[in-house]
Amino acid sequence: MASVPVYYFSSVSNLTGRFAEHLAERTGRAVFNLADSAVRRGETDGPWVLLTPSYKAGNADEVTLPAPVKAFLRSPANRRSLVGIIGSGNRNFGDYYQAAARELAAASGRPVLFEFELSGTPEDVARCAEILAELDAALTR
Repeated sequence: MASVPVYYFSSVSNLTGRFAEHLAERTGRAVFNLADSAVRRGETDGPWVLLTPSYKAGNADEVTLPAPVKAFLRSPANRRSLVGIIGSGNRNFGDYYQAAARELAAASGRPVLFEFELSGTPEDVARCAEILAELDAALTR
């Protein structure tokens, strides 16, 4: 069974990146960093999942979705083949916790598959891996 790749962005704190790396280690799933300009300018060749942090910290005018994620989603092919979203956030953001994943899900009609805080826990990685395995199975049917 083929594994749907995960495309992610992580700031210099690398909290989201650590989660993506743990997910790849646990599952063997391909993960691609949108901070890499070659990845960001590319197009996917099939279904993929986005892992994105939220940066809105309480100001309604702040940008929620990171610029590299927006750049990747400018491609019609990438938008069409997006099948789900994983959100990373900080509960200190209050009402804006997971804002990027939730706003993108509403705009794209794709589901939020999983949410975690900061870099997640080992249990978060395990649960996310299970959800992605279920998605892989559903897409092969």
